[in-house]
Amino acid sequence: MRAVSVSVLGVLLMALVGASAPNDHTVAVRLPLSVLPPLSGSTSTLVMCCAIAAQALGLLGMLAAMRRGWRPGVPRLFAAGAAAVALCSSLTPIGSADIASYAAYGRTAALGGDPYRLSPADLGGGYAQLVSPSWLHAPSVYGPLATWIQQAAAAVGGDRPWLTIWLLMLANAAAFLVTGLLLVRVARDGSRAALLWVANPVLIGQLVAGGHLDTFVALLAAAALVVSRRADAWYRDATVGVLLGLACCLKVSTGLVVAGVVFALLREHAWARALRLSAAAALTVVALYAGYGLHALAPLGAAAHLVSVPSLWQAVQQLGNSTVGGAVTAAVIGVAWPVVTVVVARRIQPRLPRATPLVVGIPFVLTLAWVLAAPWSMPWYSAVSWLCAAVLPRNALVGWLLAATTFLALMHNTGGRGWAW
Repeated sequence: MRAVSVSVLGVLLMALVGASAPNDHTVAVRLPLSVLPPLSGSTSTLVMCCAIAAQALGLLGMLAAMRRGWRPGVPRLFAAGAAAVALCSSLTPIGSADIASYAAYGRTAALGGDPYRLSPADLGGGYAQLVSPSWLHAPSVYGPLATWIQQAAAAVGGDRPWLTIWLLMLANAAAFLVTGLLLVRVARDGSRAALLWVANPVLIGQLVAGGHLDTFVALLAAAALVVSRRADAWYRDATVGVLLGLACCLKVSTGLVVAGVVFALLREHAWARALRLSAAAALTVVALYAGYGLHALAPLGAAAHLVSVPSLWQAVQQLGNSTVGGAVTAAVIGVAWPVVTVVVARRIQPRLPRATPLVVGIPFVLTLAWVLAAPWSMPWYSAVSWLCAAVLPRNALVGWLLAATTFLALMHNTGGRGWAW
């Protein structure tokens, strides 16, 4: 099938970028399969953009074929996805330098430092040299569970940043595949779930080749979904809450998922379940953050005022800075964007099929609206939206999700260097 060929081409082109590191779209390090000579800036940009476009077009074509009756076997889809994941996990991280920050925070923790007080610049050495300038002087904005994962990799990697990064890439790849297994298990249409996750060329490019922490968030969310599908019992609600609380201790933005699930339960008048789940999630977050203290939340304050480029909020920021000043503008954006997110979520929810389970449908529209409306939005932030889409009935919002992810991927793939606008 032509769409499958285009998808494979997209993954191979991105793999070429990773194999030809360092270049303008990778971290400045070489992993075991990065054995080709470095690509020039213009060539790597062309290959990268073609790769993203091919991945999106290939997925679009496969979804269209599935609507016409194409039903590939789950084992075949899983094997194809696993092969691509295995390849990308041993190539230099592509499109973002976030994993270099993960490694630096882990190295700081492994040396006994506090990554919520110290920045990669304070660490210095080979780790700091790999971190994007935008985050070089920023303490960790990730939760305690993220820090422990990063610390474990750095404890093995030691003073070899490439090894720490490779271990993080391998762990991320394993999490991606396990998430796929869980989704196929709970979805009504296993082929569609496998295509939208484990054999999804766009996600392989963003989550696996980029090595992003959002994959672990998706794994915990998928585990929570598996538990919630079983017989109703108080300890299952508590377990779901703990799993989602752990996800919040990876990235605080997972609170949107918790809010969506709790809101869905309240709409179904499941008051006791909502209380048990939210209490378990809150206690988990408090317990894990207690090991560091409230100062671990401080870096989030600075990150909350960031506006990505390009973004509709960028125009608001520029206008506000030139009229009422930066502080007032940041406060207005901070209040406005959550309201806009809720409005967008309410507008797109009617596009879901009537049979959509609220406990998955509301987190889906809420996380999709966040990707569309947040001032700081990256393509890998869509991980939970894709997870929800994999288990939901077929709906038009998957096209919105693909368009948003592809646009953001084309805008943010420079390995943390930024475009010369």
